[in-house]
Amino acid sequence: MSKSKHIAIYGKGGIGKSTTVSNLAASYSADKDVLVIGCDPKADTTRTLVGRRIPTILDILKEKRDAQEEDVLFPGYGGVMCVESGGPEPGVGCAGRGVIVAMKLLENLEVFSRDPDVIIYDVLGDVVCGGFAVPLREDYADEVYIVTSGEYMALYAANNISKGIKKLKSNLGGIICNCRGIHRELEIVEEFAHQIGSKVIGVIPRSELVQQSEIHAKTVLEKFPESEQAQKYRELSKAVLENDDFVIPQPMDADEFDEFFRGFQ
Repeated sequence: MSKSKHIAIYGKGGIGKSTTVSNLAASYSADKDVLVIGCDPKADTTRTLVGRRIPTILDILKEKRDAQEEDVLFPGYGGVMCVESGGPEPGVGCAGRGVIVAMKLLENLEVFSRDPDVIIYDVLGDVVCGGFAVPLREDYADEVYIVTSGEYMALYAANNISKGIKKLKSNLGGIICNCRGIHRELEIVEEFAHQIGSKVIGVIPRSELVQQSEIHAKTVLEKFPESEQAQKYRELSKAVLENDDFVIPQPMDADEFDEFFRGFQ
């Protein structure tokens, strides 16, 4: 690979970003140095890579101000290095603050200067919060992918995320359809991608193997490496790695979005 890939994965809460990120990282780990940075205050991105929840940067900094690399970086499956930014207790403080603090600490520790082959950021889709825009605004990530299903609220969030990407003039690499099994789902997501000037770069089918893997705190690639589901993640990882087709999205306004979605009723 000629240059490292710095990828941000956005999407509505609960849409499957963390599952997508961890399985992408597991796929890349076969022949690449990979760093995963969890930017969701739930701090659950890396659980299936490390096999447990790891301490967050915010939690560590409460205990020691001079945190070192070994305090915040944890090795996971396939040698993937894992970090969780963390966040405040629900209802207390700014959730995006953890992302800002984490990025600055990782910079100070010169983690980025080692330039891993792949860096993946798992980011909550609330782009109105400055903290969650940090991976894009501060040029940590070069390309963005949005995870969505064909459900109204997931696509509504994806459209809002597109507005943030457009405002920050970032590169949207495509839409990842994480299927929920609804009627005409892929058709809906493909048309959404077309409407905003992008494309569907990968389709992940709904599978019980995902939940079975996560119960054991493992990725699908580790728990069921020979499964069709694992192969879907490998195909997605290859598509993202080889992608050189990026756009600044053209999101729909509220009325346009509702009209688009009504077309599938």
